[in-house]
Amino acid sequence: MDSRGRRIMNKYIVTVIDTTGIQKYIFGSNRLKENVGASYLVKLATGDWITDHNWINDCLRKLGNVYIPDVASNQLEPRIYQDSKIIAELIYFGGGNTFLLFRDTEENYAQQFTKLLTKKILVEAPGLNVAIAHQPFEWNGEKPLRDIIKYDLIKGKLDIQKRKPISSYPLLGLSVTAACVSTGLVGAETREIDGITRTLSREAISKLDIADPNANNYLKKIIFDENKIRKRNEQYDIPYDVDDLGRSENESSYMAVIHIDGNQMGKRFENYAEIQSNDQEFIIAMRELSWGVSQASQNALEAVSQAVINLINEDKFKIKDNYLPFRPIVYGGDDVNFVCDGRLGLSLAVKFLEKFEEFTQDLPSKNGKEKVTACAGIAIVKTHYPFSKAYDLSKSLCSNAKKFVREETDNYSGKQPIFSALDWHIASSSLLGSISEIREREYRVQIPEYDKIAHLNMRPLRSHPYPDEWRTWTGFLKVVNYFNTHPDHKDRRNKVMALREVLRQGKKATEQYIQAYGLKLPDFPNANSLLAKEGWWKDRCGYFDAIEAMDFYIPLEAEANE
Repeated sequence: MDSRGRRIMNKYIVTVIDTTGIQKYIFGSNRLKENVGASYLVKLATGDWITDHNWINDCLRKLGNVYIPDVASNQLEPRIYQDSKIIAELIYFGGGNTFLLFRDTEENYAQQFTKLLTKKILVEAPGLNVAIAHQPFEWNGEKPLRDIIKYDLIKGKLDIQKRKPISSYPLLGLSVTAACVSTGLVGAETREIDGITRTLSREAISKLDIADPNANNYLKKIIFDENKIRKRNEQYDIPYDVDDLGRSENESSYMAVIHIDGNQMGKRFENYAEIQSNDQEFIIAMRELSWGVSQASQNALEAVSQAVINLINEDKFKIKDNYLPFRPIVYGGDDVNFVCDGRLGLSLAVKFLEKFEEFTQDLPSKNGKEKVTACAGIAIVKTHYPFSKAYDLSKSLCSNAKKFVREETDNYSGKQPIFSALDWHIASSSLLGSISEIREREYRVQIPEYDKIAHLNMRPLRSHPYPDEWRTWTGFLKVVNYFNTHPDHKDRRNKVMALREVLRQGKKATEQYIQAYGLKLPDFPNANSLLAKEGWWKDRCGYFDAIEAMDFYIPLEAEANE
């Protein structure tokens, strides 16, 4: 019944929207500006809680009287089942999907919406593929909404669409056409890029056109506090080019590509949904959780941005022109990607993990309130290294960190708490093979004191201190700072760098080298005393990673004081 006592139809259609081939669409180009524009187009096409101006909301409003909940007003309660005049309602954004509810009538509002949205995407974001599925259901009927979304849509119709997509054959052009330098598709026009006239497809053009200024204006609302009065020298620009991250002319420079992904987030949404008793509670729960993750991600990104700005304002980091050495590309949820000056990659990744945990500590879950943990992969490569390959490397490194978490928690058995972790790789030249092949080739050695293959790297690491564990960011940070700042080492850098090769020879050789040159290895918290004496503990070297990272690490203020 509505407020006037009239019976409301309880038959609806639930719709789910997903994107396919999203990574290739965003990161297929080696131009940062295209990556930025592509990410913003995806955000417009799939929506998020941060902004009200996206294509999902715009297409919904064209249908008539619809309900789009306002995050700022904490509008958790669904309304479509209470008000017969409402024909559609946005349920929530989560897990890379968008969920909507339409009244099941002869007007077929779900189909009308689909036509509006797909036409908008075809025109405004050519090359972006979406999958949309619908399923009729009855409010608080025999089968709950959560099960319809999980089984009928995500694991049913949507999965079938993604496994057997409708074939698309783009016109590749005639013999007189030129190919786009970014996508390989037929060129639509030529533009001046990097001082050279280049042919571009409609897809590449749409990404470039939306990036400036739309994507930056959107980002500024998140990373800059508009209420703070800033001095003139604090008005920084957000870069569109990797050369503006800090590169100086004729200077060898590196960029860091960071990929961060939440741990077990899909399972968390699923478990939290399972304990809801009806459709109303399910929608409230999903909104509460998805809003919380989005807000925490936004706050963590703002904290990272502020850490960078503080370094610049305190003259601890020199920037090029007026550009921040930091550029978020994908953000707004638990899946985050950003690029920065190579020397800041490790610090900023750990800062985000720390703040994301802090801002999610009160998020609801099946077991009450629990923080969200995440893993980070950091690829530190030459500035002009192909961006798409650097992104692929960062994803592989993130997967390594997740594998480490699974192993340490007995496959998320609940016996040990899930934690945040990170893995990284520093590449001074082209990469040959996968990260597992690189580790096998460059970081596995046979030392005399161990009858099996030993590991030069201590990565992946826990991002925070943990009882009885020495492979943590805190320990690594202590060692790097010691090598870079302690009087016994900072003026004998060549001896420290030479130690890297000695470590390959094993424990005895390392101990002899340390004694011969009067060096002292810093202790790791919670580590056996033999680690600082021999450089190794069992099959793990504790110092190779720190020496390798000495030139690729600039501490943030809080870290420097640890």
